[in-house]
Amino acid sequence: MHFHVITLFPEVCQTYTDSGVLGRAQKTDKGRGAKVRGKKIQVSYYTPRDFTTDKHRKVDDKPYGGGPGMVMKAEPIIKAWEKAVGRKRDISKVKTLIMSPRGRSFTQSCAKEYVQKYDHLVLICGRYEGIDARVVEALGAEEISIGDFILTGGELPALSIIDATARQIAGVLGAHESLEEERATTGETYTRPEEFIYKKKLFSVPKVFVGGNHAEIEKRRQQ
Repeated sequence: MHFHVITLFPEVCQTYTDSGVLGRAQKTDKGRGAKVRGKKIQVSYYTPRDFTTDKHRKVDDKPYGGGPGMVMKAEPIIKAWEKAVGRKRDISKVKTLIMSPRGRSFTQSCAKEYVQKYDHLVLICGRYEGIDARVVEALGAEEISIGDFILTGGELPALSIIDATARQIAGVLGAHESLEEERATTGETYTRPEEFIYKKKLFSVPKVFVGGNHAEIEKRRQQ
């Protein structure tokens, strides 16, 4: 899958997507027997400032009807979108999302749906008082929310959606991690040492996890 992020702060996002699991998923490597493994995902960035026409590269303006703050202009965002996916022959394989606290709630089911239906996911990150509402209609975009709270920009929601969606792509995670994700567990996990003392109190791993009875361990995790 190819993720396209439209943001005024690409450097903020890229530090995250170039690291860890997401960073590895963007690299081509050689497997056993010198077999070449292709990239599992791609992440590209586009800043609306590159698509402005005035010398100040202005991307925002005062809202019609009055009110506080500034609103991101539609045209630079639309031009950035065209640069990203506007020439794709099969536009049905493109999903465009606008980060918004008023949008549909993003869930694990959404992540799976995106992987199954689309090859390109465009994530538009707003700033200031939001984005000109005409962008939704012009691009056939969907507003999406990661929770009932307000952030200063759409970058963190976009990164959350990329992370959650990329995990659903075959090969991004190993088989073990993928299996664990599908299991309804308490999330209760432990590692070495078996015991440690903090503020004179002994903290121990529950005996069921060190006893070797896998049926009992599974039962505990399903509670």
